[in-house]
Amino acid sequence: MKARLFGGLAALLLAVIGTALLVLYVGAADSRAQEGLEPTDVLVVSERIPAGTSVEDIRSKVASESLVQSAITPQALTTLDGQEQKITAVDLFPGEQLLAERLVAPEDFAPGTVPVPDGLEEVTVLLAPERMLAGRLKAGDSVGVHLSGELEEEAPNFDRLPDEMVGFKQYSNLNFQNVLVIAVQQAAPEAEDSTNAEGVAMPNGSAFVTFALNDSDAGRVIFGAEFGTIWLTKETDTSEVADPPVITIPEVVK
Repeated sequence: MKARLFGGLAALLLAVIGTALLVLYVGAADSRAQEGLEPTDVLVVSERIPAGTSVEDIRSKVASESLVQSAITPQALTTLDGQEQKITAVDLFPGEQLLAERLVAPEDFAPGTVPVPDGLEEVTVLLAPERMLAGRLKAGDSVGVHLSGELEEEAPNFDRLPDEMVGFKQYSNLNFQNVLVIAVQQAAPEAEDSTNAEGVAMPNGSAFVTFALNDSDAGRVIFGAEFGTIWLTKETDTSEVADPPVITIPEVVK
């Protein structure tokens, strides 16, 4: 009887110890996972803020949110300290992170444009409406830049050429991500009644789109505009940052 009692107590004790160890292990695993995600507090817009609004007036319209490092946009602000004399360069919308380049000195404020980040330069290309979100693109947007082209002959096999291009003439590639749009110069519709069924004004022509890029990437965009075509995709704070392959026919039909 005593042996059975002691055996039962021992089994109960082992079960308690095992449960405690499991709880400790799960808690430690959660902590390790959280550390790997590297959460950081950044300022996020909580209500619409018009361009030209002073920093003092936007304090109640932004809030600090903890985001994982991979979801944080470069130049996202963690505090408004040191920004007191600035104003918003563009309209800001709920859910977007507050970026340093979207706050400018009043004398640098130019409606419809945003300042060029330090170390970058401006380059402008002419695009048809369908290549720039049907004309909905605006200064301050972040875009992906896709360059496409067609070779006169099938691509030869040499070391610097991606394997997926060898043997094909046509190709398309996402060359750049998170490219800042500095300005968009677009013609107005030809007629005031140029609207679709939902009453949205339809653009009737191309537009000049200006990007902020380093000199090397600007050269690649110029090459694409000269000898190929350019297509833009608008990115958001939650857009996936991937490394897609060069697109040729096999990638499209697989």
